Amino acid sequence: MTQRAEIGPGGPEPGRGAGSGHAAIDAGAELDPVHPVRPPAPRFRPGGLTTAEVAERLARGDVNDVPVRSSRSTTDIVRANVFTRFNAIIGVLWVVMLFVAPVQDSLFGYVIIANTGIGIIQEMRAKKTLDSLAVIGEARPSVRRDGRTAEISTSEIVLDDVIELGPGDKVVVDGVLGEADGLEIDESLLTGEADPVLKKPGDPVMSGSFVVAGGGAFTATKVGREAYAAQLAEEATRFTLVHSELRSGISTILKYVTWMMIPTSIGLVISQLVVKDSDLKHSLARTVGGIVPMIPEGLVLLTSVAFAIGVIRLGRKQCLVQELPAIEGLARVDVVCLDKTGTLTEGGMDVTELRPLGGAEPPYVKKVLGALGESDPRPNASLQAIIDAYPDSAEWRCTESLPFSSARKYSGASFSEGDGENSTWLLGAPDVLLPAGDPALDEINDLNEQGLRVLLLARASRELDDASVAAGARPTALIVLEQRLRPDAADTLRYFEDQKVHAKVISGDNAVSVGAVAGKLGLPGAGNTVDARRLPPERHEMAAVLDENAVFGRVSPQQKREMVGALQSKGHTVAMTGDGVNDVLALKDADIGVSMGSGSEATRAVAQIVLLNNSFSTLPSVVAEGRRVIGNITRVATLFLTKTVYSVLLAILVVCWGVDYPFLPRHLTLLSTLTIGVPAFFLALAPNKERARPHFVRRVMRYAVPGGVIAAVATFTTYLLARHHYSGADSLKAETSVATLTLFLVSLWVLAIIARPYTWWRIALVAAMGGAFLVVLVVPWLQDFFQLRLVGTRMPWLAVAVAAAAATLIEFTFRGVDRRFPA
Repeated sequence: MTQRAEIGPGGPEPGRGAGSGHAAIDAGAELDPVHPVRPPAPRFRPGGLTTAEVAERLARGDVNDVPVRSSRSTTDIVRANVFTRFNAIIGVLWVVMLFVAPVQDSLFGYVIIANTGIGIIQEMRAKKTLDSLAVIGEARPSVRRDGRTAEISTSEIVLDDVIELGPGDKVVVDGVLGEADGLEIDESLLTGEADPVLKKPGDPVMSGSFVVAGGGAFTATKVGREAYAAQLAEEATRFTLVHSELRSGISTILKYVTWMMIPTSIGLVISQLVVKDSDLKHSLARTVGGIVPMIPEGLVLLTSVAFAIGVIRLGRKQCLVQELPAIEGLARVDVVCLDKTGTLTEGGMDVTELRPLGGAEPPYVKKVLGALGESDPRPNASLQAIIDAYPDSAEWRCTESLPFSSARKYSGASFSEGDGENSTWLLGAPDVLLPAGDPALDEINDLNEQGLRVLLLARASRELDDASVAAGARPTALIVLEQRLRPDAADTLRYFEDQKVHAKVISGDNAVSVGAVAGKLGLPGAGNTVDARRLPPERHEMAAVLDENAVFGRVSPQQKREMVGALQSKGHTVAMTGDGVNDVLALKDADIGVSMGSGSEATRAVAQIVLLNNSFSTLPSVVAEGRRVIGNITRVATLFLTKTVYSVLLAILVVCWGVDYPFLPRHLTLLSTLTIGVPAFFLALAPNKERARPHFVRRVMRYAVPGGVIAAVATFTTYLLARHHYSGADSLKAETSVATLTLFLVSLWVLAIIARPYTWWRIALVAAMGGAFLVVLVVPWLQDFFQLRLVGTRMPWLAVAVAAAAATLIEFTFRGVDRRFPA
């Protein structure tokens, strides 16, 4: 699993590792996926292009100009909000009403314009937030030009650029390797194959793959739109409105509403224009008054606004939501899997102690550690701590290196020590490098129980490219590292516990050490740690162990993926957090992947949520935002769909009885504004900590159907009673007024139920809506504007009595639904 570096002229400098003097080639080949014959590859130039050559390629257009968009374009946002099925229906009806009725009956059209405008503005604000955050989190590959290495934007890469690769780096364009030092690339995002592929000079690399071990450099052979794999990767990681239960549920509801509307509307048109011998304009106004309220037009817009505001709120906390439904998904999470390093602990470490073993001399051990640090051009956090503690001062020459891999859990290097001696060293997990029962393991276990991380330095007796290089290695020293706990980690774990979200710490480190760290942070069950090497391979058995325990150590990258799948098989909604390349597979398979902004490019590419401030404490905000969105949309959807149900049923009753439709559009515009529109806006943005539950459609319709039926029957009963009570030229206006009063009071009670549990502002909201309707009833010019005037006292009080009976029935019906049909 190693790649030998060339030694001698053109090879690594003395004292430098193979990582700084990679093997180079002048000719290579790129495998064409269509034709098996390899075409000639470009000549690899270790120093990269010159400034003049870059300018020439820019002039030719050979630049990586694939647009990187984190959000929908402005055109897409406007089109999605304006050109909807229901906007088209309402637009036609609005135009009709502008010609046949007073402006009061056309108010619904202006309301739709206002709602659509709000939706566009909020999504544009969300787009601005996302685009600015995406620039912060954008991958910036290291490119060699004029013999120097610099980080540039992905969009600035040109054809034939030489791009460096290291652990965790994402391959951003297609190319051919010119240098490779133990380079292992994971192509699972392209091929589905989980095992990393060892790459050698001359091998092709494809955009969308990422480095898991080693380093190297490649020449860009396809940039921009020619790099098809780059386009696929961009499509996969773009901010999208992908599938979510909330959106698909609303789409299902709207589909059935459309089916109900068509025959009901036809029947209402025939009833009002043919059966009733009325004035054409009057009949059209009443017909439109019956059709418009059937459409839950504000529900889709309000959902978009709620999501958009959620994105903006999270953006202010430096949280990039790469896929909009991720807000919803994290709200449904009941298990969160945490990688210890970088999540519970900060990235940096400190060497606290060096313990020589077997009589090894401390000065010599420090020389070895310094040389090992120098041999790796891209050290991980553990090796960086060793480099800081023991800088390289020996004139040793690295002849071969083995980069660290999460799968094998150690790294290594071979050195020529300058005095004729050659040695091979391994540095990694003691319980992997030492055989079971080794006396040193007891000492290591004591250190792990204190939450310390321990690495073993061992001298190997075999060559590095031997698959069994660790066998027979002689322990030389223990390096004790102290990890820095994140100050916010304990509070975050406590939040998850309070919210009934089970935290599982899954780490590649020693299980005892991980358990000690988790214990310091107060994680329940931290005392019972599980070594993942002893986990049962069968999914259902693994799931049982995962359910019963909270801390797992020595987990391989493939095991992380299997553990996520096992939890999902038990019906759990799983979130996975991580920042290292070893977390990528699990992040990709989890329901929600959360990456730290300082994490590898690969983890940021596959995660739906990126915490750009690297703060684990941001997660509760994301969970809370998701719960607020879903819980509140479920609430307000009940309001919208109750209106749809009573509107359809009222239309059917009118057709069956052959009477005038009781309302004009102005009446229902007033009712919708006071009992749905204004309250829904406030309720949709209110705090809501209730964990999101599945079956959105069933949860909404179990209230909307009985509520709408009761409201329609009560309103039509009042209308029929009024028809028998009133007579004369203006009787229809009086009948409409008392029917409107009944429908408003019943709808207000539905609002009062939906607003629970009560807080001062919720009570004030319901009271304000009732007060606004009362103002309309008593102010003369508003009476005329809305054509609402209560005549006499008997029928208005009878309308109130019918509404009170209906409200009581709704109250008991909703309680019965809760008991018999729990969601």
